[in-house]
Amino acid sequence: MRDTDPLPDPRKEIVDRLRRIEGQVAGIRRMYEGARYCVDVLEQLAAARKGLEAAALLLLEDHVHGCVRDAMEGEEGDEKAAELLAAVRRYVRSA
Repeated sequence: MRDTDPLPDPRKEIVDRLRRIEGQVAGIRRMYEGARYCVDVLEQLAAARKGLEAAALLLLEDHVHGCVRDAMEGEEGDEKAAELLAAVRRYVRSA
């Protein structure tokens, strides 16, 4: 990202979210190992998935505002745009 960007560096926010998700997944494993009620475990899995989706969207936004924008200003614009669209398609299909 450029120093003149009005957007804050989202890396810290993404890393913080991933750490929370990591802890949440460890907690889900402990719940399952402890034979907690299956519906409770499923609810926690759904919450973890939502957390991953939120992190993915932040990462995508950072990619667009950094890598893609910079590439669009250079000679790699078409290639980066195609790469971004392919990544979005894969992400949407997996959701």
